[in-house]
Amino acid sequence: MTQKLGMDSTPLCRLHFVFIPLMAPGHLLPMVDMAKLFARRKVKVTIVTTPLNSIQFQASIDREIQSGSPIQILHVQFPSSEAGIPEGYESIDTLPSMDLLSNFNIALLMLQQPLEELFQKLSPFPSCIIADKHFICVADIAHKFNVPRIIFDGTNCFFLLCNHILHNYKVYEAVSDEEKFVVPGMPHRIELRRSQLPGIFNPGTDLELNAFREKVREVAEKSYGIVVNTFEELESEYVKEYQRVTGHRVWCVGPVSLSNKDDVDKAERSKRNANDEESKYLKWLDSWPSRSVIYVCLGSLNRATPEQLIELGLGLEATKRPFIWVLRGAYGKEEMEKWLLENGFEERVKGRGVLIKGWAPQVLILSHTAIGAFLTHCGWNSTLEGICAGVPLVTFPLFGEQFYNEKVIVQVVGNGVSVGAECVVHLGEEHKSRVQVRRENVEECIEKVMGEGEDNGKIRERARKFTDVARKAIGEGGSSYCNMSLLIDHILRVKGLGQC
Repeated sequence: MTQKLGMDSTPLCRLHFVFIPLMAPGHLLPMVDMAKLFARRKVKVTIVTTPLNSIQFQASIDREIQSGSPIQILHVQFPSSEAGIPEGYESIDTLPSMDLLSNFNIALLMLQQPLEELFQKLSPFPSCIIADKHFICVADIAHKFNVPRIIFDGTNCFFLLCNHILHNYKVYEAVSDEEKFVVPGMPHRIELRRSQLPGIFNPGTDLELNAFREKVREVAEKSYGIVVNTFEELESEYVKEYQRVTGHRVWCVGPVSLSNKDDVDKAERSKRNANDEESKYLKWLDSWPSRSVIYVCLGSLNRATPEQLIELGLGLEATKRPFIWVLRGAYGKEEMEKWLLENGFEERVKGRGVLIKGWAPQVLILSHTAIGAFLTHCGWNSTLEGICAGVPLVTFPLFGEQFYNEKVIVQVVGNGVSVGAECVVHLGEEHKSRVQVRRENVEECIEKVMGEGEDNGKIRERARKFTDVARKAIGEGGSSYCNMSLLIDHILRVKGLGQC
């Protein structure tokens, strides 16, 4: 299916960028935001995804087309049955079990032929592919058609540099899981535990998943360049050092979530199906003073156990502060629901505590003046959204690169505090994890960012500072705006297309 371009959407130049996002909210949504920003620069843009995944951003793209942006959505069918996945599950966060993650990766590989067939029909022919790094089959497509393949990593330059160093020096191999080590060559003194490292260095027991991660790393190394959803002012030392030690082409073009300027886009960015729930939450927030409410969300792939979530909930209750707690996607959902019912938690916090058991309009909530702190899993999108909103962060990393992002928040930016999580929760191995964070930790950390005191004020001041810096970066003349211009000009030169 083709999404028609608008009547006055004629590109100002002959560039055609094709975006291929991974089907998972934390990867898909920022790539859609990025695609919109390029289209607003009058570069023709095609977003390629599956039918079910396009539903959540179709309306947003329709508005872009109506405003004159040369952007379209094209579909490829997701090979569910061929990969052993039940029909109707086309995104990682919707999989009925994380045991199907390797099947999902197989499905990504199976998309190579449909993508090749689609490419041959595109006009003008693609001048650049921007694909999620997990779409490793795109490397072969780019080589076949002689098109630059730029990868989207979904993280930041701190992550890229840290991974590069650990891959080359392997200092983590000399310590036990719980022992701390210093990552050499980082601009700040960064200490990590082996148990906090992402799966490429700290693998679980799924051998197929481990092999896929290594293949992703190898293929990413051969990409033409990397676009990063960050801004130079946030982590300037890490941007420069990563470019220096690797020689890779890097374009920092974020925070791309700021492409959503009105409340409609902000609300739709965080959900699949339209409803009026956001107005209810905003009305509730309107009833509270400025900077008084805690917002809690551990992400769309939240893998914290019910036992850990119970401790978190009791910590929130102990603060005696108002809060919004998003419980979507929790591991052991039925057990958690049973506790909520039998323990009387919801009744005890009635009036000052709101539980959202589905999608939450996160960007919209964070931008409300009543929000005073954001307890986050440290997914990079959530981290940036908190930074853009000027909200202090309480960090509760769970897996992947999230422990790296915690270091960015606490040590590099200085706009948050850690609850003290010590090890990753491997996807599909949640039953092996233990309670890492007690209610007392939660209460204490929230008090650190919302309570009185000189240090608390410094954290809030740092949080407010980077709000303005982020907006300037993405605005005309800002660092990310200029980097986007540099990328456009670079591809024009490479393809011999002159100037826009």
